[in-house]
Amino acid sequence: MGLFTSCCRPSASDVITPDAETRRRQQVEAAERRRAEQEARGVKDPEKVKRMQQRNQDMERREQELAHDGGPALKWTAN
Repeated sequence: MGLFTSCCRPSASDVITPDAETRRRQQVEAAERRRAEQEARGVKDPEKVKRMQQRNQDMERREQELAHDGGPALKWTAN
């Protein structure tokens, strides 16, 4: 049995390994892919998330401007 399985697997000398530069490039690509997948994990529409973050930043900036200018100029009237 051992002889049969040993002839089906390639020997260590038959396996072709890429050079160091190709291997580094593949590792960088894989790391970037994992990072992108991790960022998008659980998010169905990444563009929507970016728009929401931008909108929140704009709202915070407006609130800071209003606080700096003395607050909103609202007039309350009692009927």
